[in-house]
Amino acid sequence: MIRAYKGISPALGKGTYIDSSSVLIGDVVLGDDVSIWPLVAVRGDVNFIRIGNRTNIQDGSILHLSRSSKSKPEGSPLIIGDDVTVGHKVMLHGCTLGNRILVGMGAIVMDDVIVEDDVIIGAGSLVPPGKHLQSGYLYVGSPVKQARPLNADEKSFLKESAANYVLLKNDYLAQD
Repeated sequence: MIRAYKGISPALGKGTYIDSSSVLIGDVVLGDDVSIWPLVAVRGDVNFIRIGNRTNIQDGSILHLSRSSKSKPEGSPLIIGDDVTVGHKVMLHGCTLGNRILVGMGAIVMDDVIVEDDVIIGAGSLVPPGKHLQSGYLYVGSPVKQARPLNADEKSFLKESAANYVLLKNDYLAQD
């Protein structure tokens, strides 16, 4: 379901797939070839959400943000780069993710977190508010800790994972 909030409706890029059981509300902009899978909530009501090209948001994930306040006039929008794979049941809240990132199943990434390009966040990890994750590493745990550098195969997999979801969403679109 795609719904306006205060007169602002989500904007969809070319070739996007949005499962009919998911909900997109308000100031949400999707890039090209984005896929939003079953039971995802993307709520751009009190700030904005931007999702880059070829990014996939998997089943049961929640994407939200923080409103502006006296102490933080700009609030915390949610910005996701290109070629990002967001695993099943992930919560992203008012954070910034770069390009070629894998967020493992059940992970939570909180307000004002910055994740640089080419990062894997392990399943079930908690990234606390304001944390900065450097490019090229695997992060795991609750709270998350830098585990080790990514190897060449893992770095290649980040773009491959996103590309596989583009193929899958194209199959779904072909059925409609």
